[in-house]
Amino acid sequence: MKSWATPLAAGTFIILAVTGILMFFKINVGYIKPVHEWLSWVMVIGIVFHTIANWKSFTSYFSKKPSFTIIGAGLIITVLSVFMPSANNGNPGMKMIKALGTAKIETIADMAGQNSDDIITKLEQKGISETGTSMTIQEIAAMNGKKEKDILWVIFQ
Repeated sequence: MKSWATPLAAGTFIILAVTGILMFFKINVGYIKPVHEWLSWVMVIGIVFHTIANWKSFTSYFSKKPSFTIIGAGLIITVLSVFMPSANNGNPGMKMIKALGTAKIETIADMAGQNSDDIITKLEQKGISETGTSMTIQEIAAMNGKKEKDILWVIFQ
């Protein structure tokens, strides 16, 4: 496996490095984008098999602080790049809250597997008194001086 997994990982790395740098500088000629996207899968396969073939060496990295720090930083950057808001598309979690904000309590109740009246009772117990099953989360939040996410938090708690 080592005889082909490592060269596969290295070869696709070269292609992805070049195409990635060209894309960074907005040089979109030829088949740069599809080659970059599709060969990413090939590189993942190469890296997986390279890791399997070198498993003993790979696991030893977790006992070395610099290696562990670099791998951990890579994981953190990956998670942040997926879940942090960006100028282009915003925070996915906030988009979901915004979408739920336009839903009526009846709809939210169906989604949450709860009874509308039980949701109203939960809200009233938290001091959110201006409610009704045909009201939207936005309307309830506005009438009670709360944020939509606060209303949703009570409902889904």
